Amino acid sequence: MSTPSFSQWMTHIQERMESALDRALPVPAITPTRLHEAMRYAVLGGGKRVRPLLVHAAGDISGATPERLDRVGCALEMIHAYSLVHDDMPCMDDDTLRRGKPTVHVQFDDATALLVGDALQTLAFQHLAEAPVSDDPQRQLGMLRQLAIASGSRGMAGGQAIDLASVGLQLNLSELEFMHIHKTGALIRAAVGLGVQCGRNLNDDEMTSLDHVGKVIGLLFQIVDDILDAEADTATLGKTAGKDAANDKPTYVSLLGVTRARALAEEMCQDALDRLAAFGEPARRLSELTRFIVHRQF
Repeated sequence: MSTPSFSQWMTHIQERMESALDRALPVPAITPTRLHEAMRYAVLGGGKRVRPLLVHAAGDISGATPERLDRVGCALEMIHAYSLVHDDMPCMDDDTLRRGKPTVHVQFDDATALLVGDALQTLAFQHLAEAPVSDDPQRQLGMLRQLAIASGSRGMAGGQAIDLASVGLQLNLSELEFMHIHKTGALIRAAVGLGVQCGRNLNDDEMTSLDHVGKVIGLLFQIVDDILDAEADTATLGKTAGKDAANDKPTYVSLLGVTRARALAEEMCQDALDRLAAFGEPARRLSELTRFIVHRQF
């Protein structure tokens, strides 16, 4: 049997994750029906599923089972979706379009959107805790802790706080990197680390190397996001284009310009690929996904 192409693999994982998320989310018939309808609206039927793709790609390196990777991927995607719902609200970025459709607070209302984020965050931890994703219960506890740190004030939420406080300011490169290591990078870094831990134990050097890869992928994802926000149109992105510039937010493009930002992304991509080369064929999908992230058009 021939090995699926990267495009075929990606489509398969995206479809697999859509089904897994559909099963994991409460059905609208369960009370409170409006909240459950809004949660499903926020999560299903859109998005690239980059974090679950990273989970599955990293899990290949440690030989993890797809079912365990699905569960971890669902938890990460729920956290990611909740962050988007809250980021889009009037008190944050005040956006009206996400994944090509009205944002949750527009489609429903502000209070429902707030509760959608709260409910998705807690459901993520429930989902990760209620079935084995590791042969070692202590390691699974550590994975829950890792997700909590990546999501909280020392991770994604903290990065968003820094982002809001930086509007109108000109950050230097190290300050911008610090912000995005937390805001965007923390969950992406966690996706690699958690996916790997669903399989066999890797040694400390291997885990350190993959943690570095996750950190680099998180940063290059944000650099490309900044470039696309500056160059792509709203229809292509599925969200409002040019929003960062309109809101006077510091970005890699505002600091470096498009050409230098692209060069930095390519440099980071090569750094990640060089690290992954040591893992051989099991790292094939993670290497391909890294290339996809840096060359994506949406």
